[in-house]
Amino acid sequence: MSRAKQQTKYQFKINVYNSISSLDKELYNDIVDPENPFLEYEFLEALEKSDCVGPHTTWNPRYIVLTDNDKIIGAITSYIKLDSYGEYIFDWEWARAFESSGLSYYPKLVVAIPFTPATGTRILVHSDYSFQECAQTMVKRLIQLSVEEKCSSVHFLYLTENEHIFLEKYGFLSRKTHQYHWKNRNYNSFDDFLCDMRSGRKKQIRKERKSLVEAGLHIQTFEKDEIKEEHMDAIWEFYLDTHSRKWGSAYLNREFFDLMYQNFRHRLVFVMANDGNNWVGGTFNVVKNNRLFGRYWGTLFNYKNLHFECCFYGLIDYSIKNGIDTFEAGAQGEHKFLRGFAAVPTFSSHLIMHEGANNAISDHLVREKEYTDHIIKQYNRQSPLKYLYGK
Repeated sequence: MSRAKQQTKYQFKINVYNSISSLDKELYNDIVDPENPFLEYEFLEALEKSDCVGPHTTWNPRYIVLTDNDKIIGAITSYIKLDSYGEYIFDWEWARAFESSGLSYYPKLVVAIPFTPATGTRILVHSDYSFQECAQTMVKRLIQLSVEEKCSSVHFLYLTENEHIFLEKYGFLSRKTHQYHWKNRNYNSFDDFLCDMRSGRKKQIRKERKSLVEAGLHIQTFEKDEIKEEHMDAIWEFYLDTHSRKWGSAYLNREFFDLMYQNFRHRLVFVMANDGNNWVGGTFNVVKNNRLFGRYWGTLFNYKNLHFECCFYGLIDYSIKNGIDTFEAGAQGEHKFLRGFAAVPTFSSHLIMHEGANNAISDHLVREKEYTDHIIKQYNRQSPLKYLYGK
């Protein structure tokens, strides 16, 4: 079939929407990456309904949606941002450089999941359609939108490696950073995983887990319909306490957690600690198919090693039992590296409209990539994981 005839077969339309509620839930969810829970309709809807994002915040949604005969075949979830909070790919220095040069860095257009440093597909295309053709159409509309909204730049955060290579064709600069991810090497048990650890770390992990038993704590894992309102109540208190102590104010509110309980519970996994009378600490995590994502942690008491159990060991146990391939424990944290997580590259892509700023940032990213490659290599060469150590 000729290209001309093939094109007449489709009736492509592209629109920009300010709310996920403008889209049909089933048609939209049909194009979401099977391992990316955070672009599902229910998650994005909860962010909007709870006013964690929207017109009165610094995250203002703009959904680029491609349709064929009213069927959704592609989408890019973007936000007009008025600051850089909640992104975890840090560009504060870029903003200061703009300001010192008399330029405005904000607003900017960001393709990301708010408050969620998790890697996943950012350019959604239905499997029956050409990724190249659909993605090109949407990216061009996204760039046009950034001009219409007077944005200084366009940023794709925590996208896949293939996507960041694709975006280079449209002038996007590639940035490499790193996180620590746990990989399942077909382990049959937690002890099987520990056999991959060097002797000293293996003993330390067993000691840390034993200390919680000696402290009288009972660790439990709940998922899906096992999660009850009392568990969500406790998790909310843990989340609130952690943010009030560390950052002063929380990005998310109670209504968001309630909506997660009502509409997203099938994706949730909680690891929680009980002292015999009360829930004293725990984690809120999200799972989809072969990927697990650690999100929120908190505790009301300072139990030594509880953080490691709820954030790492309990979830590694869960991953092994459920055949999870990859467990992403979130941004930053060298303590992850010491407990069996490998350093892996993460990617972002950046289109800077100002030519001088683009050139300066491009030079910076070349040097930063060399440093990041060195850091990843050095961490893994010193890894407590025997299969990485020294390589």
